[in-house]
Amino acid sequence: MAPHMAEWDEKEIFPVETMRKAAQLGFGGIYVKPDVGGSGLSRLDTSIIFEALSTGCTSTTAYMSIHNMCVWMIDTFGNEEQRRRFCPSLCSMEKFASYCLTEPGSGSDAASLLTSAQRKGDTYVLNGSKAFISGGGDTDVYVVMCRTGGPGPKGISCLVLEKGTPGLSFGKKEKKVGWNSQPTRAVIFEDCVVPVGNRLGAEGQGFNIAMKGLNGGRINIASCSLGAAHASVLLAQEHLTVRKQFGEPLANNQYLQFRLAEMATRLVAARLMVRNAARAVQEGREDAAVLCSMAKLFATDECFAICNQALQMHGGYGYLKDYAVQQFVRDIRVHQILEGTNEVMRMIVARNLLQG
Repeated sequence: MAPHMAEWDEKEIFPVETMRKAAQLGFGGIYVKPDVGGSGLSRLDTSIIFEALSTGCTSTTAYMSIHNMCVWMIDTFGNEEQRRRFCPSLCSMEKFASYCLTEPGSGSDAASLLTSAQRKGDTYVLNGSKAFISGGGDTDVYVVMCRTGGPGPKGISCLVLEKGTPGLSFGKKEKKVGWNSQPTRAVIFEDCVVPVGNRLGAEGQGFNIAMKGLNGGRINIASCSLGAAHASVLLAQEHLTVRKQFGEPLANNQYLQFRLAEMATRLVAARLMVRNAARAVQEGREDAAVLCSMAKLFATDECFAICNQALQMHGGYGYLKDYAVQQFVRDIRVHQILEGTNEVMRMIVARNLLQG
């Protein structure tokens, strides 16, 4: 991916064929069960894979992480018919998936979502809209959180929609600071008729499904940040070695040596936090959710700071699009916002401490 990263960003190319090649290596359903085409790997394996891929293109890897989360949700909460209907084509990336939780009026307050699904016989009639949906309009399968009951989290259910469903449409392609190798659009539902057989789990289980998906999603996005930071440290290391000022390489400057040492140390600390959270999810530990929140908060904040410091070390060159470091900065800035803002991560950690 690395040789194409800048082109995909500049031309806003969704690299479908490259991702399908990644799927041939097992990266379309990394932690999905093998009987439906998944690789059956652990959350720790997944974190390592996404960090490595992200050094090549953070934006594309981040979309792949969302796709993997969607397939896992169908694999884990779907019945056998649903698993066999949806998962094989998603694991091969013949089809792509999008996760639909955020709405124009409900971001951090996800439990207040308004998209409604009214039961009519053996179907639901879906109305509402979702905002900031990665892959929206270009993907084939939409995992949608919607309201089938009363207010609050217990009234939310999870439906799977396929592209081409009558009444399913999309907003304009958003112009973004980063993440330009994946399209982002609003997803709009106008009297979409969805079979009850496309509901994951029971009615009212949707919010629980969404949050369990996001625990893994937070590890995944933090792992993408690790990859961007790792690549940026290497770019800074190279630049300090070759760039000369005041008659000697920048690498001879002790201040810059110390800053580089701090960047590498913070990267390793963030990596260990993410790996620890991945193990907790894999083992089903009681503290998994709070460890995922801590890891996502720490890793995305620290890795953005590392990338930003790497750009600073490049001086004016770092601000040019000919230099990859600026793209890593642009691509991971949003990691502090999505999959639960870092402010919400602080809320989760604080609530755990004060209620514990």
